[in-house]
Amino acid sequence: MAQYIGLIHKEADSDYGVSFPDFPGVATAGTTLDEARAMAEEALAFHIEGLVADGEAIPEPSSLEDIMSAPENRDGVAILVAPRTDAKKAVRVNVTLPEDVLEQIDRYAKAHGFTRSGFLTRAAQRAMEQELKTA
Repeated sequence: MAQYIGLIHKEADSDYGVSFPDFPGVATAGTTLDEARAMAEEALAFHIEGLVADGEAIPEPSSLEDIMSAPENRDGVAILVAPRTDAKKAVRVNVTLPEDVLEQIDRYAKAHGFTRSGFLTRAAQRAMEQELKTA
């Protein structure tokens, strides 16, 4: 699995915070640098597993130069974080479905908090599990 750049931030009276420019909104913290790094690996792995489960693409890691050129990142200290995950790479496929079925899938997925890909993945997994139970 690729390594991503995490940015460590520390205020005088705070824990060590870690954010990931390649994954906006993903952040964690630890009371020590070692704890912050361990938490960063877990947070990143959890997020990537969620992306894979939802059928979403995992971004390629940005370069250090690209990340540090953004003014909002310059106050952080860059570290490399390798997510500890068994998540498999998502693969884009092209399928053909009747239009009305696709509309039903999209409505159901949206109403239940799934992406289309995430819903189809989950439905396929459940169908295969059911088949194994009856075999």
